[in-house]
Amino acid sequence: MNEAVRGVVVAHADLAAALIDAAERITGVQGAVVPLSNNGLGAEQLRDRLRELCTPGPAVVFVDLAAGSCAMAGLGLNRTVADVGVVTGASLPMLVDFVFHLDMDVDSLVERLVEKGRAGIAGHGCRVDDTGTLGPEGPGRDG
Repeated sequence: MNEAVRGVVVAHADLAAALIDAAERITGVQGAVVPLSNNGLGAEQLRDRLRELCTPGPAVVFVDLAAGSCAMAGLGLNRTVADVGVVTGASLPMLVDFVFHLDMDVDSLVERLVEKGRAGIAGHGCRVDDTGTLGPEGPGRDG
């Protein structure tokens, strides 16, 4: 059995804490993921704090945006520390799945989490009927 993977959500403002709170309420699993906000932290401070939270590995870093200070901190750690994976575009479906698969190896887990994130995305355009109200069918659209 693999060593349990730790999770860290690093995000702007209070997003990390909010995502973790929601995931814990849904799953009932507490403490598997910790938040890290970039509030008041420079790039070096953010990198250092993230390193403290992730080492020694294994760990998965969930980042809100694929670019910016949070992503740079996560990706820098990924390049320099063994057994730390990074997933950008952090989402609630990813976190909910993560807490039930802490025994997986980091590479397989990251791959799984990316798929969970993709599967959680759907688009539903507005459909306005001939009377101008929202409905299942709209002008020029097949129902």
